Amino acid sequence: MNEASESEKGLKRSLSATNLVALGIGAIIGAGLFSLTGLAAANNAGPAVTISFLVGAIGCAFAGLCYAEFASMIPIAGSAYTYSYATMGEFMAWIIGWDLVLEYALGAATVAISWSQYLVKFLHHFNIHLPAQLTASPFETVTLVDGTTVHGYMNFPAILIVGALSMLLIRGTRESAFTNALLVALKVTVVLVFIAVGWNHVDPANYTPYVPENEGFGHFGISGVLRGAAVVFFAFIGFDAVSTAAQEAKRPQKDMPIGILGSLVICTILYVLFAHVMTGLANYKEFKDSAAPVAIAIAKTPYGWLQQAIILAILAGYTSVILVMLMGQSRVFYSMSKDGLLPKAFSDVHPKYRTPYKSNLLFMVFVSLFSAFVPVHVVGEMVSIGTLFAFVLVCIGIIIMRKKQPDAPRPFKTPLVPFVPIMGIIICVVMMGALPWDTWLRLAIWMGLGFVIYFTYSKKNSKIGQSEK
Repeated sequence: MNEASESEKGLKRSLSATNLVALGIGAIIGAGLFSLTGLAAANNAGPAVTISFLVGAIGCAFAGLCYAEFASMIPIAGSAYTYSYATMGEFMAWIIGWDLVLEYALGAATVAISWSQYLVKFLHHFNIHLPAQLTASPFETVTLVDGTTVHGYMNFPAILIVGALSMLLIRGTRESAFTNALLVALKVTVVLVFIAVGWNHVDPANYTPYVPENEGFGHFGISGVLRGAAVVFFAFIGFDAVSTAAQEAKRPQKDMPIGILGSLVICTILYVLFAHVMTGLANYKEFKDSAAPVAIAIAKTPYGWLQQAIILAILAGYTSVILVMLMGQSRVFYSMSKDGLLPKAFSDVHPKYRTPYKSNLLFMVFVSLFSAFVPVHVVGEMVSIGTLFAFVLVCIGIIIMRKKQPDAPRPFKTPLVPFVPIMGIIICVVMMGALPWDTWLRLAIWMGLGFVIYFTYSKKNSKIGQSEK
């Protein structure tokens, strides 16, 4: 914290509580709202998907309360990495820092690929057709209008969006936050318009039965509502990215809890209202196997023009998600570099813009390569398991800190400790257990690579390693 207070050398404190809430909303409202809602309704919960969203929000709230305490205690860039370093030591901090690459860098790559696909759809409406080979990875095939299939070369639009947002981040946090605020305003406006317009065309018959009769575990009934909560849980991922900006907050002790919990509350309200209107416009069975359930719902209203507006909102949503993910990743590596676990280049601050520009440039290349040449399904589930693992370690860290340093100043205190962190751990572990085994295998391979780097470089060159020498 003394290091972070050297304001002339460190990152610039330019973010208000409003900026932080906008960052959180920017990271949370993305693909989940526009696609997972329909899938969870059709396959698991029916119209009671609104209850699923509330259950998922409660699960996130347990982790969010733990994040808020840490963010107020240790207002340093790095999120879960920094908290693990302070509570569980260097080795556990390395594990979580390396794991966060899965959440932020691969998360940005996943969203960039989807952003490219929606851009193609949006441009088709205006008779602008990008070459199919330049919108898919070499491992994917694209079906052309005449029915023929071609192999992709690279996903060029994904490269463009990652490069443009990386340059914006290098330019400055204030400018990035302003751009993010505009994007958030756009997508929230479209969500609110959908709710307002759709509310008047809701058919009450679509809510009967509200909780469809159980057809087997996880398919409707109470178990279906809970399975639906597991599905839509990933629509909430992103609020933790707020904590990576702690070192750039003007009043971190007060503003960080507002940013984390405020964005979570706002998004939960929007999610519940959105799901309620969507399942009221169309019967939940109509959403089965649909990648664009919102389009089905809009078709039940006389406002067809909303379809293009929704795609525009999705593009804005994805853009802000990529922006926040790239920002979060560079701040995690900034903190790891400051601790000596990574080369010093990652914590070099731009002399004019005071941003970790070398870290931004590295991830511009890394994320661009992934988004250009790797299929989306390979990276998507790795993002989920990396995020949940981070949540678990933060919850464990709260329990440890209450034991090790019970009298440390806590501007925000997580209530009902140890109940809240224990519930956070249980819910996240259950979610991890629901992921496919090959995702666990990829996690094991990724962590194995991390151990090699730690024991060959980081352990010897870290501040702790140097002091032991």
